[in-house]
Amino acid sequence: MAFEVIMPKLGVDMQEGEIIEWKKQVGDVVNEGDILLEIMSDKTNMELEAEDSGVLLKIVRGDGETVPVTEVIAYIGAEGESVEDLVATPSPAVGDAPVTTTEEQVTADLKAAGLEVPTAPAATVVPRAALADNEYDIVVVGGGPAGYYAAIRGAQLGGKIAIVEKSEFGGTCLNKGCIPTKTYLKNAEILDGLKIAAGRGINLASTNYTIDMDKTVDFKNSVVKTLTGGVQGLLKANKVTIFNGLGQVNPDKTVTIGSETIKGRSIILATGSKVSRINIPGIDSKLVLTSDDILDLREIPKSLTVMGGGVVGVELGLVYASYGTEVTVVEMADRIIPGMDREVSIELQKVLSKKGMKFLTSVGVSEIIEANNQLTIKLNDGSEVVSEKALLSIGRVPQLNGLENLNLEMDRGRIKVNAYQETSIPGIYAPGDVNGTKMLAHAAYRMGEVAAENAMNGNHHKAKLDNTPAAVYTHPEIAMVGLTEEQAIEKYGKDGILIGRNSFTGNGRAIASNEAHGFVKVIADAKYHEILGVHIIGPVAAEMINEAATIMEAELTVDDVAASIHGHPTFSEVLYEAFLDVLGVAIHNPPKRK
Repeated sequence: MAFEVIMPKLGVDMQEGEIIEWKKQVGDVVNEGDILLEIMSDKTNMELEAEDSGVLLKIVRGDGETVPVTEVIAYIGAEGESVEDLVATPSPAVGDAPVTTTEEQVTADLKAAGLEVPTAPAATVVPRAALADNEYDIVVVGGGPAGYYAAIRGAQLGGKIAIVEKSEFGGTCLNKGCIPTKTYLKNAEILDGLKIAAGRGINLASTNYTIDMDKTVDFKNSVVKTLTGGVQGLLKANKVTIFNGLGQVNPDKTVTIGSETIKGRSIILATGSKVSRINIPGIDSKLVLTSDDILDLREIPKSLTVMGGGVVGVELGLVYASYGTEVTVVEMADRIIPGMDREVSIELQKVLSKKGMKFLTSVGVSEIIEANNQLTIKLNDGSEVVSEKALLSIGRVPQLNGLENLNLEMDRGRIKVNAYQETSIPGIYAPGDVNGTKMLAHAAYRMGEVAAENAMNGNHHKAKLDNTPAAVYTHPEIAMVGLTEEQAIEKYGKDGILIGRNSFTGNGRAIASNEAHGFVKVIADAKYHEILGVHIIGPVAAEMINEAATIMEAELTVDDVAASIHGHPTFSEVLYEAFLDVLGVAIHNPPKRK
């Protein structure tokens, strides 16, 4: 069956685009990723890539024509495919009058395209039936990053949208993850600042300070409330109907919330994730906290064992280390943050060790014993750690409550989706943490948008996540996008890559800010200087990595970046010089040895 090429909606305000030039002609073979045509919107020229492979069967709108967004401009299908599949026009929007395609109109269109005229009469296009009061174009289940983005995007595209949320809008990120932890990590940064104040000539009246955990938790809660309220306000502003409660999703695309049942033409499952647990003796002790629990802790433990040296464990471990808690991190891998580039994670471990954190790597927890209001945590190498409390932070797993009635294809406990974010049931999509592809809020944003666009207008858009940045908000921060050095060597060979580095130790702003530690590392392909990965440990790494992600998504080469100018004095000059070092021309690096 042929599929449609549509005029994309490239921005919230875009209503139409002009076709500048078709790069492919009828009959040409098209591969996924090939440039089909050049379009212009808001005075910006862009090239449109093919999202599937096949043969360009028909061009509906030609060079110089201005076309409304989402309108069909061409068809791609299998070679020799019957043109009868191409004669139907898109269904009108809800509320429009029925559109009838006459035989004469079809014949004229086909002759103009140089295609054979079928002998069968053209069919009448039936518009979408009007929606009942309890029926929606899309019902979104879950109000986290993927869910509320999907709901708002669907509304922007003219859909009647409902969203179902059982607790607070914003999901894990706003309520129990990204935002609360960053609020606490700012406290750790402030405390670091107090330690260096005297050396900068700031003599505080007293070097003694106390931490009021009640105020700390209350401030965190106020930040969360502001943001979750903002999400709800955005949904209402976009006329999204809100249902509060657990949504039970049924195969017929109905969703039951308590005693009420609503129906969607499409369903978007954005139920997110929950804390992962391990089944070991003693894990149910009240002294063993999850990342959800510890964010509401109103006392500072004297000692804390963190089980898991991933992002959450290291971030929250640093928070409590800055409060004076004796923190020990236990990690089964041979280093902390094992998903990051090895060189970066090892450097972070060194820095955090100097801040007082203790790390036990290549070891796991076998048993937890509670006695006398403290924990003895036995490790599988025969050693043990004693602490007042423990934090379980071994990752997250998809939240599947309410989806029990769906016979979805799964992959290791995760809902399996295709590139369009569609599940094994047509018309049901599952973006975000629930599919386990990339469990990051910003990846969920994109997946939610793509799911909504496909639910409204058919499967035309794919979620491209290769250049998704990731960050750990320790002090210093670390961030990455693309391949690690190990992955690049495995794919291209050691001689097939080039590596550039530059250190913050020589950066003017870093020195002036007492943050002259860390480095930027750029990995590029040796032949074409394509950028394969960027890794940062240092100040504002989480901000700078966005520039690197944009550079990579735009497919700029190292040479292109080298031709740019970065402001001075800025932290980002280190990023720029790391790109230059790939070419061996970094001004502030010693010459590379031949």
